[in-house]
Amino acid sequence: MTSALLVMVGIALALGAALGAASVLFRTQGDPLVDKIDAILPQTQCGQCGYPGCKPYATAIAGGEADINQCPPGGDEGVRKLADLLGREYKPLNAEHGVEKPKSVAVIDEATCIGCTLCIQACPVDAIVGAAKQMHTIVSDLCTGCELCVPPCPADCIAMVPVAETVDTWKWRYPVFELRTAHARTQSAEEAA
Repeated sequence: MTSALLVMVGIALALGAALGAASVLFRTQGDPLVDKIDAILPQTQCGQCGYPGCKPYATAIAGGEADINQCPPGGDEGVRKLADLLGREYKPLNAEHGVEKPKSVAVIDEATCIGCTLCIQACPVDAIVGAAKQMHTIVSDLCTGCELCVPPCPADCIAMVPVAETVDTWKWRYPVFELRTAHARTQSAEEAA
C-alpha cells in the first residue's frame, strides 16, 4: 500500500512539473499598449464606439483600426488622455458615436416592472438582479451607465439618473493648457514690442 501511495505521489509530482513547465514555455504575452489604453477607457462596455466592449476598442486603437475619439462615455477627457498616451493629435469627440453625457446609473421603477428579464439579458456587467415574472433591481455599484438596458424594456420602467458628485464619485478633471512653441512665444514677444 505504501508503494502504491508513493507511485501516485510521484506521478502527481511529475504531472505538476510538466504542467508548470508548459505554462512557462507556452505563456502568451498581452500587448502592454492595449492594457494602457484599456485602463483609460471608462469600462462601460456599452458598444457606442462600434466595438463590443472597451478591450476590443483598445485593441483596435492600438492596431490603428479605430480612432481615439469614438468613446462618448470617456468624453473629451478620455480623448485627451488617449492622445497624450499615443502621441497623437487631439480630436474632438466624434458625434457619430454619441455625445458626452454626465455619468448616470439605471434605476428601475419597481412598481411598473413586469419581470420580463430583457434588461438582465442586455446588461453587459450583470448589474441587474431579479427573476422571471419578479421585480428586478439595479446594483448601483456595478452599473456603468451604458444605457443598454433601456431600449429592450417593454414597460419603460428604467430611467437613467445622473450620479451626484460626492467625495466618493468626484474625479480630477484633466488639465488643459495651451502649449505654445518657442517660435510662437518669440513671435508674440516681437508683436508686443
